[in-house]
Amino acid sequence: MPPPLSANQTGFPAGRLMSVDVYRGFVMFLMAAEILQFDHLHESFPDSGFWAFLAHHQSHVAWAGCSLHDLIQPSFSFLVGVALPYSMASRVTLGHSFGQQFGRALRRSLILILLGIFLRSTHAEQTNFTFEDTLTQIGLGYPFLFLIGQTKPRTTWIAFGLILFVYWLAFVLYPTPGLDFDYSAVNVPADWPEMYTGLMAHFNKNSNLAWAFDTWFLNLFPRTKPFLFNGGGYTTLSFIPTLGTMLLGLQAGRVLRSGETHRAMLTWFLVAGAIGLASGVLLHVSGICPVVKRIWTPAWVLFSGGWCFWLLAFFYYVVDVTGRRGWAFPLVVVGMNSIAIYCLVHLIDRFIVTSLYTHFGHGPFQVLGPAYEQLLIGIVTLGVFYLILRWMYNRKLFIRI
Repeated sequence: MPPPLSANQTGFPAGRLMSVDVYRGFVMFLMAAEILQFDHLHESFPDSGFWAFLAHHQSHVAWAGCSLHDLIQPSFSFLVGVALPYSMASRVTLGHSFGQQFGRALRRSLILILLGIFLRSTHAEQTNFTFEDTLTQIGLGYPFLFLIGQTKPRTTWIAFGLILFVYWLAFVLYPTPGLDFDYSAVNVPADWPEMYTGLMAHFNKNSNLAWAFDTWFLNLFPRTKPFLFNGGGYTTLSFIPTLGTMLLGLQAGRVLRSGETHRAMLTWFLVAGAIGLASGVLLHVSGICPVVKRIWTPAWVLFSGGWCFWLLAFFYYVVDVTGRRGWAFPLVVVGMNSIAIYCLVHLIDRFIVTSLYTHFGHGPFQVLGPAYEQLLIGIVTLGVFYLILRWMYNRKLFIRI
């Protein structure tokens, strides 16, 4: 493997595997770019295939399937796993014991859970105890990721397989609703085209095992009204298969640290990605398990994991193998402060937009016509986010959990 370029040669921090930061930055950019609101342009120009394509990939699919936007959360979870072997090796070098490392993992888990709840409670009347968002899902699974990370790769694969199989089996064993079940009461139209029959009916929206668990678990917390369903069908128990996604990242991180040749590692990622994609699709078309991100089905773990392997291979090849890094610097700035941009997007995006209108009015953002106003003000808001992150990067201010 060629020696890493120094910081003076590239402008990047020396000694880091930059492709991981670039991949993370790409994911966080996709999340922040929701503010561009391509759906408004699609509504303004309904006959435009270009805006229809962008709008589709900036939104989640209704239930089964996948858009680019649907790959944000699995990629973020996958990259948590990729980073773990590096973090553990660093702690061992510093002389930290297993107990100290596990204590740190528990602390990180708690912070992620609390931060997720805090961000979801912004502008709410009271604390919104919800556990289905990205940060809380990672936090719930992180201690288990750390413990499995202490095992050998073969044991990790066994744990991965057991997690997916047991989770699938639990869903299948939970009975489907009877004929008198009122789907409209759980926000599912009677004629909804995403309803399944047969074995896959156990994975229908707001009538499955994870939904039933949440109707008990979430009502243990103070709420303005009883929890009956999640509008998008998201569930707390999805953290279990999300752990599977993080384990795929853990295995990828081990490969990156293995010292193998570029060719060998790229081949491994490409083959693993192909296996994941093919197996996920096969489970779906065979009627065994649908590819549904919202409840993180085992088929989704495999399918989205396949894409994560391929995306990692792409960024690794372009950034770390060929050395074409100049274009990626903005993504590194974002990727190295992923928690910061996550919080900025959830806390001050509306504040920035309101401030821009207060000081500049609507005129500058309608220069291309009213239809493009949301796009232009979104671009400026993204620019403000980047300036904040660049300021932090220049001063080596990185938020770590």
